[in-house]
Amino acid sequence: MAQERANELLGHPDFSLKNPNKCRSVVLSLASNMKPFHKPDGSGYKWLADRILDIDKINPQVAAKLTSKLSSFRRFDAARQTLMKEQLQRIKDSAGVSKDTYEIAMRSLS
Repeated sequence: MAQERANELLGHPDFSLKNPNKCRSVVLSLASNMKPFHKPDGSGYKWLADRILDIDKINPQVAAKLTSKLSSFRRFDAARQTLMKEQLQRIKDSAGVSKDTYEIAMRSLS
């Protein structure tokens, strides 16, 4: 439910990925909500990685900050660690990813 609501907010006419405060408020609020973000199927991590890659094209500093939400994977069970690392790897391997976001993803995986 939280992910669907976040998608609704992202699609709202008053929302813009170009506004860092709005972007952080919507994206970080889902990534900070433990239950929907840490779903066993990894859909919360994929959702965040998709948003990071979208935002990275507009504002690499905000994207890098959001990438750090996946860096805490060591605190979770092995299954969630694997899912979070997969998304970090996907971000790192994405063509055209900014230096800032790449560095956070790479450092997190080291």
